[in-house]
Amino acid sequence: MASTGLVFIAFVLLHMYGNLHAFAGEENFNEYAEHLRTIGEPMVPYGGVLWIIRIVLIVSLVAHVWSASQLWRRSNEARRTRYAVKKNVHSSLSSRTMRWGGVTILLFLIWHLLEFTIGKVNVAGGATNNPYELLVDSFQVWWLTIIYLVAMVALGLHLHHGTWSAMQTLGFTGSPMARRRAKIAGWVVAVVIAGGFSLVPLFTLFGVITY
Repeated sequence: MASTGLVFIAFVLLHMYGNLHAFAGEENFNEYAEHLRTIGEPMVPYGGVLWIIRIVLIVSLVAHVWSASQLWRRSNEARRTRYAVKKNVHSSLSSRTMRWGGVTILLFLIWHLLEFTIGKVNVAGGATNNPYELLVDSFQVWWLTIIYLVAMVALGLHLHHGTWSAMQTLGFTGSPMARRRAKIAGWVVAVVIAGGFSLVPLFTLFGVITY
């Protein structure tokens, strides 16, 4: 769970960096999108590195979901009798929403891939072979932007507790100072990534990013 989580943190950081190219305009954004497919040429074929990344992410996703299901099963087996009164005094919102937040992110991921990668669905009826135009057309639709922002809230909460849990699992919370640093790291990762992803749809919806 911890190791695959770190893989996803690295990926979403890079993905967020790529998305922010939208602020530089259509040419810059499309050049970046094409560059992802030409990395490693001619040593690897066109799109080869991108497919390697996809395979790593798919394997990580399967391992992450499997690990989550095993932890959930072990938790249920360890506590056969439900609490008469359940009080979440010491747990954070992010820790209590990890399971359903993960499901929300998974459903969003499926839609995101259908819209921008596999199916390239332009709900506004515009071009689908132009990454920048597809992005702008999508986020100019208010309800698509709302869906995206809700997913970013779920992602932020997931990253907040996930970063803390990963650092705890890997042994980086052995002292009170280390635990405080791990909690701060969780907030930084959550705010930077979820906030960074949210900038593009918001600025597109309000007409700052356009073509």
